[in-house]
Amino acid sequence: MKKHLIVIAFCALFASAFAAKGTDSLKNSAKGTDSLKNSIEKYLKDKKAKVGVAVLGIEDNFKLNVNEKHHYPMQSTYKFHLALAVLDKLDKENISVDKKLFVKKSDLQPNTWSPLKDKYPNGNLELSFSEIIKSTVSHSDNNGCDILFRFVGGTNKVHNFISKLGVKNISIKATEEEMHKAWNVQYTNWTTPDATVQLLKKFYKNEILSKNSYDFLLNTMIETTTGPKRLKGLLPDGTVVAHKTGSSDTNNKGITAATNDIGIITLPNGKHFAIAVYVSDSSEKSDVNEKIIAEICKSVWDYLVKDGK
Repeated sequence: MKKHLIVIAFCALFASAFAAKGTDSLKNSAKGTDSLKNSIEKYLKDKKAKVGVAVLGIEDNFKLNVNEKHHYPMQSTYKFHLALAVLDKLDKENISVDKKLFVKKSDLQPNTWSPLKDKYPNGNLELSFSEIIKSTVSHSDNNGCDILFRFVGGTNKVHNFISKLGVKNISIKATEEEMHKAWNVQYTNWTTPDATVQLLKKFYKNEILSKNSYDFLLNTMIETTTGPKRLKGLLPDGTVVAHKTGSSDTNNKGITAATNDIGIITLPNGKHFAIAVYVSDSSEKSDVNEKIIAEICKSVWDYLVKDGK
């Protein structure tokens, strides 16, 4: 009997020690995340901008939010949301991305960023959905964006599509053409950073599109040419970053409404994380705004690589 009591006592002591170790491990993990958040907040303290950050692990539940409750103007990052809605429509209607759409000359508005307009200045020709989507996402073509909005049925269609995916705190109300008409219109297209990474995770886990459409959009985002000094700016050469940028003009008061980058980044261990950084209403120079994004992304990268997340 005494022997049994000793065994039971030893097991209880071992279980207690194991439980304590597990608790300490969880505390240490939380402290680590808190220290990362604190370091980001400290870095942002003297920046003359509203900066929102969200990070979400794809294969795990790692999560980080900084200034997450503010509504940040999306600018062209919403072309990712639009591409999801367009590709979903093509999937459901069994239309190939190789099918062509007639593009009128009037579809190619002047005085806006548009590689399509530069390539086809006279319009009145057929272009494949794949070319329009690639130009819109990889090169942030504003005319391509509005052509796709018209195809899918307008901004409300895209807004409702995203909402039905279960992602809240996103508002899509204005086209590129409408945003160009007045400064404040861009603020009607807003998001929280957390909503963005939720959507990115759903996309990357292939919960939204067909496999072909998923592969097409993922590769299109990896091929993005805009914003090389943002999320990718301080990461090791060769890091795979599937992303979409967004940028506003700077008004006569020196305020830049939006310098953004959202994306999915592949870690050295093969895992991934979704990240969204929105730099809003900034009085900083454009290179500082971009560096803010790069520095935050690198700090997250360093934390996850060090911890083997």
